[in-house]
Amino acid sequence: MNNHQQILSRIVEILNRSKSGAIIIPQNPTSDAVAAATSLYLALNKISKNISLVCSTKQDLDLIGVDKFQQNLTVGGNSLMISFPYKEGSIDKVDYNIQGDYFNLIITPRPGYEKLNSSQVKYSYTGGNIDFIIVIDSPTLNSLGKVYQENQNQFTGCDIINIDRHLANGYFGTVNFVDKTISSISELILRIIETLNIEIDKDIATNLYAGIADSTNNFTSYSTNANTFENAAKLLKMGAIKKIIKKTVSQPSFQSKPIFKKPIKISSLSEFEPTPIEQIEKEKQPSQQSFEQNNQQNPLKPRIFSSNGLI
Repeated sequence: MNNHQQILSRIVEILNRSKSGAIIIPQNPTSDAVAAATSLYLALNKISKNISLVCSTKQDLDLIGVDKFQQNLTVGGNSLMISFPYKEGSIDKVDYNIQGDYFNLIITPRPGYEKLNSSQVKYSYTGGNIDFIIVIDSPTLNSLGKVYQENQNQFTGCDIINIDRHLANGYFGTVNFVDKTISSISELILRIIETLNIEIDKDIATNLYAGIADSTNNFTSYSTNANTFENAAKLLKMGAIKKIIKKTVSQPSFQSKPIFKKPIKISSLSEFEPTPIEQIEKEKQPSQQSFEQNNQQNPLKPRIFSSNGLI
């Protein structure tokens, strides 16, 4: 317990002296990891931290703040970035002028292309420095996928806060808040937010509760203990709404149905008489004429090819 308190104090120290950072979760994360990351993102925004929420795979769970996820490791800065859909060769030139107190950026489309749709223009800030990186629910940095593989230089020279409960965690962080006995990552995030003395509002409480419920299979898993129920009760008192995290339902796989043959009625021993080989070959191989007739009758029927040609 004392060790955890020292680690939490170290995390608070890093976050208090830093301005910009990123929260990263592994590719194809658990719902608990997404709930934990979005909760910490919402909390750090309350204390004016410049935070990016990053995952190499797209997230579409029914959680508050999930729309803030991006797939590239960038943080906001002082540079205004203007973004809009672009097709190769559609822009003829980009120019600017100053009229009075206004700076005008002029984007001219190439002849034959449609003009830029102003409703599709997005504005954001870039150019910021990453002071810290918070990695959630990841045993190694490689588990982050392309976010780490394509930005390894971004992970050097900054503090890495490793928050996890995996048994095989590699303790790769500057600070490692790893508890292998906890029932969910969301409970670790709850402790961090409380240590930072950040108010837990209804949205944060709802996300954290959903993460705990999902990780424990609605409080039925073997890892569920008294602390799990205490944390859940605390979040409910803070206004958490009980809900099931919606997930994408995979399509059922198609299985071939068993083929049942009708029983053969034997009327006489003559049915067991040998059939001439020529007759067997003739019955096994349909004639080319019958094949062509079938194709003409059903032109939409797929034709099957083998290595020797059309079957």
